[in-house]
Amino acid sequence: MDKAALRRALIDQRLNLPDRLQRAAALQQVMRIWLVDREDTVIGAYWPIKGEFDPLPALHRWKEDGELIDQPLRRRIGLPVVNKAHKTLTFHAWYPGCPMEEDAYGIPKPKDTEVIVPTLLFVPCVGYGPGGYRLGYGGGFYDRTLATLQPRPFTVGLGFTNGFIEDFEPESFDEPLDAILNDNGVVWPV
Repeated sequence: MDKAALRRALIDQRLNLPDRLQRAAALQQVMRIWLVDREDTVIGAYWPIKGEFDPLPALHRWKEDGELIDQPLRRRIGLPVVNKAHKTLTFHAWYPGCPMEEDAYGIPKPKDTEVIVPTLLFVPCVGYGPGGYRLGYGGGFYDRTLATLQPRPFTVGLGFTNGFIEDFEPESFDEPLDAILNDNGVVWPV
């Protein structure tokens, strides 16, 4: 399996989906419904790039809903910040309008906000396959981060239906996700 070629093809396909906005709206619904019974108060996510699904509107709504219901339990959202030395991620508090700056890869990250530790982590999927395995961009940041985070957060991949790879073969270092959601619903566990 040529993963570099597969990544390029999946990203190109995702960028050119004629119904990407409708798929994104459907995945927003799936995500919001999936979050209803979760007890997490700190969720890590990502800033969308290259046509990725944007989880932030659903998470902002989750945060606002929590403020109406759980006044004592302050819900928080974190976005990744790259640790260049260890090639891992830490998560810094994010909220709409918070100061942002670009990281070394040109991706926006929270500027000067506190580090938070998510108990639930939404992870972007370029592709995904059976067993909860995902295809990312090839840098290994999420795999290294998940291998070291203690306690390990519950991990959920987010992607569109076109990203499913039936014969995906994970590498020995790939960390399986606990769940995967797409615009049709829950893909993993089945």
